[in-house]
Amino acid sequence: MKSLALVTAIAAAGHDDDLPPLLDACADAGLHARAVAWDDPTVSWNRFDAVLLRSPWDYTERLPAFLAWCEHVDQTTRLLNPLNVVRWNTDKHYLADLAAVGIPTVPTVFVEPDAEPMDALAGFLRAWDATEFVVKPVVSAGARDTQRYSRDQDFAAGNHIARLLDQERSVMLQPYLPSVDGEGETALLYFDGQFSHAIRKGAQLITPEGTRQTPAAADDITARRASAAQQALAEKILLATTRLRQLEAPLPYARIDLLAGPDGQPCLLELELTEPSLFFDQAPGSAAHFAHILAELLTRDTVRARTGTV
Repeated sequence: MKSLALVTAIAAAGHDDDLPPLLDACADAGLHARAVAWDDPTVSWNRFDAVLLRSPWDYTERLPAFLAWCEHVDQTTRLLNPLNVVRWNTDKHYLADLAAVGIPTVPTVFVEPDAEPMDALAGFLRAWDATEFVVKPVVSAGARDTQRYSRDQDFAAGNHIARLLDQERSVMLQPYLPSVDGEGETALLYFDGQFSHAIRKGAQLITPEGTRQTPAAADDITARRASAAQQALAEKILLATTRLRQLEAPLPYARIDLLAGPDGQPCLLELELTEPSLFFDQAPGSAAHFAHILAELLTRDTVRARTGTV
């Protein structure tokens, strides 16, 4: 029986709604799966045939340590998703890479730690005639340190940017797209490169004065039928990622978060390849489907190792 680590964090224990159904589904698929914390020093990672990142949600607060751990695991066993993808995806500068190859993204201006905060913000506001805008760090999860502002809150926004830059954290500035208040975000889930299901997430930044306090409010997540245009864009994003990261096989899992842009067409908000919630509760059977894919993936790798095929 293949052994699989489902990686969480000590701080996230008990908070990952995806873990219980995935553990059960892995058992049904013939996998010996265990939920273990990446920051538990007692774990022997070489005992697992593969290590699947699921909810190491505190990585944003200690990214160098997390990436060092990922590198150690990658040298010891198989890390899913792959190390070069995780390194790239944990910093939202990846949006610039995707935009450069023609992927429509939410317009983003990056502000680096050596910049003057108010000058950067003034330049952004001149370039984008948005009623509201968003300030967020490039390494973040769950709307942490992210804030929505109106244009007349430029002083408060500038102070927010300055605080992040003083911590040597790069910052993203984005126009707030009003479509999110009505339509919400659409998250499309892909397993082994194939579309599985989609969900709708309500707005995470409720007003310019406050944000939700959790990665997603459970009462504002529902199943959604993805449109043909959304699926087409998601598949274009996955193809671009494959080329940018020089991948030889589809990613075991990917979540693509889309918004309706000013022209009504979908655009990329975030590409989640490290620790996304997979929303099994909103798609009955999806945990079993994912576990079956993981079992096939590990079996296929074993056959390749024995035969020497690629």
